[in-house]
Amino acid sequence: MYEYVGNLHVHTTYSDGAAPHDVVAAAAIRAGLDFLIVTDHNVWVHGVEGYYQNRQGDRVLLLTGEEVHDMLRRDPQGNHLLVYGARQELAPFAQGQHPQHLLDAVSAAGGLSFIAHPIDRAVPWAGEGSFNWLDWDISGYTGLELWNYMSAIKTLLPDLLTGLRTIYDPAGAMIGPDVEILALWDDLLRQGQRVPVIGSADAHGSTIRRGPLRKTIYPYDFLFRCVNTHVLLEQPLSGDWLADGTALYGALAAGHTFVGYGLPGDPRGFRFEAVRDGAVIATMGDQVMLKAGDTLRVNTPAEARLRLIHEGQTVAEQIGQTLTYTVNAPGAYRAEAWKRYRGRERGWIFSNPIYWVAQGDDD
Repeated sequence: MYEYVGNLHVHTTYSDGAAPHDVVAAAAIRAGLDFLIVTDHNVWVHGVEGYYQNRQGDRVLLLTGEEVHDMLRRDPQGNHLLVYGARQELAPFAQGQHPQHLLDAVSAAGGLSFIAHPIDRAVPWAGEGSFNWLDWDISGYTGLELWNYMSAIKTLLPDLLTGLRTIYDPAGAMIGPDVEILALWDDLLRQGQRVPVIGSADAHGSTIRRGPLRKTIYPYDFLFRCVNTHVLLEQPLSGDWLADGTALYGALAAGHTFVGYGLPGDPRGFRFEAVRDGAVIATMGDQVMLKAGDTLRVNTPAEARLRLIHEGQTVAEQIGQTLTYTVNAPGAYRAEAWKRYRGRERGWIFSNPIYWVAQGDDD
């Protein structure tokens, strides 16, 4: 498998971001990303996709999607949907409509739809509202944004003083994804749904002003070193941006991905696989027919607290770089790794599930 790291939720000057596409691409190159997807609000920007390269020959693939939300029906705002691969403007399908109308349009266009920051907290002292997903009587979405860095930061800003400390030391504040989003995901999996997840920055590069204080909070290149989505492909990227984008979108749809937080340590090399008779038979996102003796194997590139979760319950846990578990019941199994960083344990890696089905139940 070939592993590529990218950020899937980024804003430019076409909406409420601080920089144009080429500047954002340069920041992604400095951060060591392989690809990024720009998702400006209610606008699909075409003509800017492709590989961007610096003078040293380092490059990043930039693709464009869209963060779509209803500006007419919802006040305050909610129901933000990340749309990838549709290659057309879809914001009109959201305005004044139930979100199912937008989801149907994304599917008809051959795109992917991930619910953005499904649980999002308000920060009253900063005048920042909540942007939750509000209408759950829906179907046909691809997956969820499990860990949105900027949304997760909002849970750590109870007052102005704490907010200023967090802004000036974000690495010391971040712990992991919102526990309620993890619980929501586990509940959907428990219902038998197949729900891939992604992790992103929601990068804007914004500058804040409080009296004499002025600071660019969470610059693009900092955020691109934090929460990203790692994609596994069977073939390497070719250099043809359109074909490579198609391959990446295919992996996102299949859940052949995991979410990694880069500051505690480089997550590259993590693997979560199903093993039968000593051979790997499946990876994250795959479905497997359960047979006696089948096992799950977790491997991390550094020591961490490893957890294997089934039906929302931890079924195996240990500290190390490898965890194995013999599967004894069907359902969705996912893995987590928690790693110490700056004196406390942080969420480091969150895998997509492997789905085990009982013999005769392969729907």
